[in-house]
Amino acid sequence: MSEVRFTNRELSWLEFNQRVLDEAADETIPPLERLKFLAITAANLHEFFMVRVGGLIGLARAGAGGRDPSGRTPAEQLAAIRARVAEMNDDQYALFADLSATLAESGIRRLLPGELDERGERVIERLFENEILGVASPLAFGSVDEPLEPTPRLKPGRLHIAVRLSAAADADGGSAERFAVVPIETPAERFVTVPAGGRYAYVLLEDVVRARLGRFFGEDIVVEAKAFRAAFNADMAVREDAASDLLEAMRDVLSARNDSYCVRLEIESGASPELLGFLRDRLEVDPDDVAEVDGPVDLSSFFTVAEAGGFDQLRYPAWPPQDAPAVDPGGSIFESIASEDVLLIHPYESFDPVVRLVTEAADDPDVIAVKQILYRTSKNSPIVAALARAARNGKTVTVLVELKARFDEARNIGWAERLEQDGVRVLYGVRGLKTHAKTCLVVRRESQGVRRFVHFGTGNYNERTSRIYGDVSLLTTDEDLAADVVAFFNAITGYSEPRAYRKIAAAPHGLRPRLVELIDAATLRSRQGRPSRIRAKFNSLVDTDMIGCLYEASRAGVKIDLNIRGICCLRPGVPGLSENIRVVSVIDRYLEHARIFEFDYDGELKVFISSADWMTRNLDRRVELLVPIEKPAHVRRLGRVLDAYFTDRAKGRELTPDGGYLPPAGDAATRSQELLHFEAVEAARRAELSRPTMFDAYRAGDEA
Repeated sequence: MSEVRFTNRELSWLEFNQRVLDEAADETIPPLERLKFLAITAANLHEFFMVRVGGLIGLARAGAGGRDPSGRTPAEQLAAIRARVAEMNDDQYALFADLSATLAESGIRRLLPGELDERGERVIERLFENEILGVASPLAFGSVDEPLEPTPRLKPGRLHIAVRLSAAADADGGSAERFAVVPIETPAERFVTVPAGGRYAYVLLEDVVRARLGRFFGEDIVVEAKAFRAAFNADMAVREDAASDLLEAMRDVLSARNDSYCVRLEIESGASPELLGFLRDRLEVDPDDVAEVDGPVDLSSFFTVAEAGGFDQLRYPAWPPQDAPAVDPGGSIFESIASEDVLLIHPYESFDPVVRLVTEAADDPDVIAVKQILYRTSKNSPIVAALARAARNGKTVTVLVELKARFDEARNIGWAERLEQDGVRVLYGVRGLKTHAKTCLVVRRESQGVRRFVHFGTGNYNERTSRIYGDVSLLTTDEDLAADVVAFFNAITGYSEPRAYRKIAAAPHGLRPRLVELIDAATLRSRQGRPSRIRAKFNSLVDTDMIGCLYEASRAGVKIDLNIRGICCLRPGVPGLSENIRVVSVIDRYLEHARIFEFDYDGELKVFISSADWMTRNLDRRVELLVPIEKPAHVRRLGRVLDAYFTDRAKGRELTPDGGYLPPAGDAATRSQELLHFEAVEAARRAELSRPTMFDAYRAGDEA
């Protein structure tokens, strides 16, 4: 029965990556945007192997025979993944070749060392002498007969050049082959720009090194050289029950990643059996996890080319974030929020009001305290700087820094240590759970007493990604929500069980039961003959119990529309099971990241935003929030947001029962992200026109 009810999680994720790749293949999209989508698919796939495939390989090696909800063993999942990835890999590189030709016609061209003119050769030679030759250190691996023990450690994900060498002939005329690896780890960028008569021309750093490899190895002859990179298993976590010092334990996890087993080897095509076999043996990687690529290794790095200066005609037209009509750009953020709750739809509306809440709090003499959760932040975060400044200014500042945010652990450790030095009380997450909630509390003393300002969000406190991630923010002084946030922070900072909340629900204890209650209420009403509808937008649907609740609601006649960007293990449109469920995925210029849930009980609407996807880890093993949206204008606005996604025939792809997706119908007039952008532009324009005009009179001596 499970084979009928659920789609395999990993294969569903690969279909998500295929939808991103479809955008890269869409010739109606500007070429540099297509290159960016291609780079995203490569970055996604690399992380997928490190995290998801790495875990499956570990299970398969251990002989685990358990089956996932779709009925597959780890070995069966790996076989299906490898077949699908091989197909995707071929498509990526065929598309890269096509895009390279298109970009070359537009003035963006990759050059090989032999194609450089005299000036270009001088640039490359100077670079090699100054920044490569004295920095890069070849690693000797020995010969086939006498490999070095232990194998030199390779840095995960880093580009390397594998070299097959032949020693100079001895007195008997014989020679011996050996192997070495040259890491590409220098101060130089991978994309070396060279003079090209006003165009953008670049040479790849591995090509620069490869053309001069003989200068590393003396009299030995370079027989063969191929660029490669290795992905290593990163599916590991802290044993918190055994970790007395979480900060030190996280450092151990980061170190352990450098020592874990290889799960994928990407190498330029054409490698000899000798070189390829030696690498496979030394890295102990399964032959099925070797990808020979017909082009540069690591297409994710081509973000650099996609973001090259100029060439605006090869990009989307700019859609700058708009000022929110409810926020006075020249006034106090506290006055704006106190006058009315503020709902922001990012990136169409600027993230600036959220940043201002923290930056103004840092310097406002009336602010007493600030509490905030940090999960992922930008490199030079103004919010982190403001929290440190607030502490230095004598305010009570408490920050929970989630050290277990995968691949951001090192940055978060650095932030945590610097904040502590500035007097911030820092907590390193909650034992046994990952804190994924997005909320901030500012306590301010005002003439009528203490007032609490709260931010809830569906996305991270990262002003950079807020320009490309679709998210929702609520800024409020609602007393019940503020009291709930105080109780929430007291629970997670005091490591205690929270008391009952007034309005919010929080995982791991209350969020799942609340969602089930909301779905069951729709199911009950539908069985009573009262029309009910569920519309939800989130990133992933994996949890089998939640899927079961939706199946039950569908069988009862509840109409269910789901907008799911990524993984969906639910099978829609199956007779007798899910014929009332429709699933749509939208992939466009912005990353869909918001979580919005709408329950319509015969005209009675209940609407929520959340930090949580419907995955077991989010509902049972993370600290997450579910927040009601109650203002009628905000409820209507989120309803329009959902309308846009469920009527998108330009970028919306509909999920079929077999796990595939129908292509968009091609109706450009229904493109959801464009509609939301122009709605924000029009709202900002009306707000600007409605603001009173300020007249500044001339004074004696002023120049006209």
